[in-house]
Amino acid sequence: MSIEWVNGAIEEIRAWGRLKDIEVDVEEIRLLCDYASDYLGVGELADFTPVTFEQLLLDIYPRKVIAPPESAEETVAAARTLVEFLLDSGEIGTKMAGRMRERLTEIAPEMPAALADTSKFGMAKSLFAAMGADDDSGDTPLPFPTGFAAAGRQARQAEAAECDCWECSPLPAVRLPTGADVAAAVRADGLLRHAHEVVAWMRHGGRTPTARGALRVRDARRATGELGVPAPALAWELALSIGLASTGPHEETAGPPALADRDDAEVLDLWAGAVAFLTGGPLAPVTGSPRVDAELPVLHDLLYRSQEPLTLEAFGEHMSGAWGADERDPPDAPQEPPEDLGAALDALALLGTVERDGDELRLTPQGLWGLREVYSRMGLTAPVAPDPADGDASVLIDALLGGVRPAQAETDVTGWLERRTPPEAAHDLLEAARGGGAPHRGAAARVLDRLGPEAASSVRSFLEDLQLRPHAVRWLERHGLDAPDLTPQEILWLDVDVLAAVVPAAEADPAAFESTVAAARPSARVIEEMWQVDHPDVAEVLDLLGRHLPDKDAAKAARKAAFKARSRGIH
Repeated sequence: MSIEWVNGAIEEIRAWGRLKDIEVDVEEIRLLCDYASDYLGVGELADFTPVTFEQLLLDIYPRKVIAPPESAEETVAAARTLVEFLLDSGEIGTKMAGRMRERLTEIAPEMPAALADTSKFGMAKSLFAAMGADDDSGDTPLPFPTGFAAAGRQARQAEAAECDCWECSPLPAVRLPTGADVAAAVRADGLLRHAHEVVAWMRHGGRTPTARGALRVRDARRATGELGVPAPALAWELALSIGLASTGPHEETAGPPALADRDDAEVLDLWAGAVAFLTGGPLAPVTGSPRVDAELPVLHDLLYRSQEPLTLEAFGEHMSGAWGADERDPPDAPQEPPEDLGAALDALALLGTVERDGDELRLTPQGLWGLREVYSRMGLTAPVAPDPADGDASVLIDALLGGVRPAQAETDVTGWLERRTPPEAAHDLLEAARGGGAPHRGAAARVLDRLGPEAASSVRSFLEDLQLRPHAVRWLERHGLDAPDLTPQEILWLDVDVLAAVVPAAEADPAAFESTVAAARPSARVIEEMWQVDHPDVAEVLDLLGRHLPDKDAAKAARKAAFKARSRGIH
């Protein structure tokens, strides 16, 4: 948002209202200008058109602004006032003003229904509405009437099966850290710890907040210097929101217990409140970038749903409107992400929900735990994935094939193996791979390679299985143990099976596959023989080699071999 032109425009409109003795809803007009700047590329008052008002009032407002349907009348009235100012100030002509008035007359009866349509809600607005619906205390004014928010949530859940947008898709099952680990991480650092430190510092120094309860600017500066807290105003806002601090006069009390003195259950409950605060629209600036702050609910939700790191480039594309995190964003939305995106996300990482590793951003374990707790309290189904270490080998293999991060995969495999003897683990792995596809055999073989010679007896028991025999023989050979010889046909079958196991990964990351294949340098003669292998995936493997082999002759041989395999009826 270009704050300068909006501030200047508001001052002009305020002065115009005084001169004309017209009551001007300055805050509503400011909101119109802010959203026009943020989402519609409006850079000055002269850029307003009838279409601008249509997009603002029937698209942007329903998605972004937390307001009941009956507020539409006030918003349209403010838009009419803005039109009169634009005409009087010479920003638009008489004909343009007439077209704007006509369009606002058409919009007026449509806007209440648009504000009430929950299918239009963006992520931030949905979070506010749903969290408001769960607050039955009556102490805090709700952004919507409780019944309205609850109805909206029920409608979204009912429509989820029919809608394939990312906001309506079911939440994935997640692997949660233990409560003890989350509590320990929260006590060590992050926004909740900062809130406790700022409250204790305020009380110890006899300091008081402003008349409105905010942290004084000078106190914020001192807190940063003396405590090393990166965002003291934000920490104070959190303390107010979860009851650690008061907006009233300072009282000489000991204040809330320190995090170190609270039990895990208390810490976890406070942390859930902190995550809800951070992802639900805190009053104080979070990252130093208003645009990034506005997208924090979406950013956290994307990280939670994808369960994968998000690159700064990808989030920048989302910020610019090029990536469809919300397909309803207008096509002429601002096309440049904030220049300080990296610095803004670094500031966010200090608060505990996310961590940055080079060009990637991911949820911290405590951030993942907190988001799931927020979703659960909103009434959403937020499933927890089982620990593979508690299941048999098929559970572990399914988890590995599900795309877990390398660090998580290592933890899963280590935990699973620790609970079994090597012979037990080998037998369970090969039994789970029996009758499965190449990816299952490949995953089982990779875990099997972690076992030593003491697992040999279990491995030998699968030498009679036609599909597992080549893998078992290869394992015995790698461990320097006696093993039967594989026939040339079995060796070729094993090569195809190993390649078939990585087909999904190769399709997802062709460059990595091309690098691996280039290093292996399979000869055209070997590739030409592959079509004869009685393997269900041989044609797909040859297609893959034909697309990605750097050697043109070998690639051509693979394409010809794929044709021959299909002619044989091998698919």
